[in-house]
Amino acid sequence: MSVKLAVVMDPIKAINFKKDTTLAMLLAAQERGWDIWYIEQDCLYLDHGVAMAEMQVLTVRYDPLDWFTLGERIRRPLAEMDVVLMRKDPPFDNEFIYSTYILEAAETQGTLIVNKPQSLRDCNEKVFATLFPQCTPPVLVSRKAILLREFYAQHEDVIFKPLDGMGGSNVFRVKPGDPNVSVIIEILTTHGKHQIMAQKFIPEIAQGDKRILMIDGQHVGYALARIPAHNETRGNLAAGGIAKGVELTARDRWICEQVGPTLKAKGLIFVGLDVIGDYLTEINVTSPTCARELNSTFGLDIGGDLMNCIAQKLGKT
Repeated sequence: MSVKLAVVMDPIKAINFKKDTTLAMLLAAQERGWDIWYIEQDCLYLDHGVAMAEMQVLTVRYDPLDWFTLGERIRRPLAEMDVVLMRKDPPFDNEFIYSTYILEAAETQGTLIVNKPQSLRDCNEKVFATLFPQCTPPVLVSRKAILLREFYAQHEDVIFKPLDGMGGSNVFRVKPGDPNVSVIIEILTTHGKHQIMAQKFIPEIAQGDKRILMIDGQHVGYALARIPAHNETRGNLAAGGIAKGVELTARDRWICEQVGPTLKAKGLIFVGLDVIGDYLTEINVTSPTCARELNSTFGLDIGGDLMNCIAQKLGKT
C-alpha cells in the first residue's frame, strides 16, 4: 500500500539542489513509490477545527537544472496524509508556532507528524541541550546583565548568542578583557528584555562543530565537522565553514546514548546534535541539515533510513 506523504517546506524552487536535506528525503520517498504532496507554510489553515492545506502533487528528480514538478493546487484535509514532514526553516516565530497548532490538529486524527508538533514548540534548540548538563559545557541562560557579566568574569572566554538564531547569526565570542562585553549583552538582550545564552568557549571549535544526525534516537554512524574559516569563531556552513566528514568518537557516541532516549520519547524522529570537542552545544529539531554531505562522503542513504523508520511507525513495512 502506498504512503501519502506531505512536506511543509520553504519554496522548493529556491533550495540548494546539491545540499538540501529535504530534497534527499523526498527523493527517498519517491523511490519507494510514495505519493508526495507539497505545502508551503502559508497554505496551512484550520477550517472549523479541521487541519487543512492547499497542496500540490510533487515530483522530484536528480537533476540540478530541473529538480521538481508541481501539480495543480488543491485543498485537502491533512488527515488524508499518512505522514507530514515539517521542514520549514527557522525563524521560530509566532507563525511557526501557529503552524504546529494546525499540524497538531491533524496529529489528533492519526497523521504522523515528523517532528511531533508539541516537541517542536517545547524544545528550543539551544535550551533543550541544557537538559543534559552531563554533556554540555558551562552554560547560562539569562536576560540579567549582572548574571551574564558574572559568567564572563568566571570563564573569561565565552560565547554569547540569542536563543532564536540559526546559521551562526548574532553569535559573539568575548575574549578576556574585551571592552565591548557590556554593549554586546545590551544588544543581544535588548537591554534586558530577551533571554540569551552564555556558553564557555570551547577551543576545539578549530577542529569543527560536528553535526550528528539522529533518526528515532539513533545516530547515523558519522558526523559532519563544520570547520570555521580563517579568523572565524563559527563553524556554520552559512557563516563560511568548511565541511568534512568524520568518524564518531567514543564521546560522541556516549552523548548520543545520553540524548537518544529523550528524543525518541518526545517524538523527535529526525534531529541534529551539534557537538564541539567533548560537548553537546545544541539540539536541532526544526529542520536539521547535512544529510546530503554525509551521504556523498560515506555512501549513506539517510533519507532512505528515515523513510524506513516512518514506514515502520505507520505499519507499512
